[in-house]
Amino acid sequence: MQRPRDAGRAPLLALLASYLGTEPSAVRLLAGEHGRPALVAQSHDALDFNWSHSGERALVVVARGIAPGIDLELRRTRASALEIAQRFFTADEATWLATLDEDARRAAFLELWTAREAVLKALGRGLAFGLDRLSIRSDADGLALRSLEGDDPAAWQLHRLHVGGDAFAALAWRGAPRRIRLFALADAG
Repeated sequence: MQRPRDAGRAPLLALLASYLGTEPSAVRLLAGEHGRPALVAQSHDALDFNWSHSGERALVVVARGIAPGIDLELRRTRASALEIAQRFFTADEATWLATLDEDARRAAFLELWTAREAVLKALGRGLAFGLDRLSIRSDADGLALRSLEGDDPAAWQLHRLHVGGDAFAALAWRGAPRRIRLFALADAG
């Protein structure tokens, strides 16, 4: 029987169960110190995951040997992306955003936001860690972690994910480069 609080996680539990070779009802999740979901430790300790959703879309990352972080945001009208960036991002990022026209600024803001969230999720920390304690570079070559308080940014991988439409997504982990494979699943209903 599915627990009521896991009802919205049914697709996630089914996906994790397929990786673990078990039934979805056997998959147990727990919340880490700062709320990051994790599998209850068993013989599959090396399997980790993260997920994000926005609107009717969701992304799940499954990996072995690393703690990945992923974030997804749909484009929407914000009161002022620049005001939010000036308050919560680094001064360099806010200054860069101010040089862009409004449409480009909104897109760049969402890209920086998803990258930040992906890193913070990989760290197992939430937004309370402080959005200004890390700095992201975004350019034609991709995303890069420029600084992360208390850590070596060169030890991190940060990737822009092209998920189509008006959606922005980023994937992060601490460790060596890895191959990223994207799979699209459609809702059967």
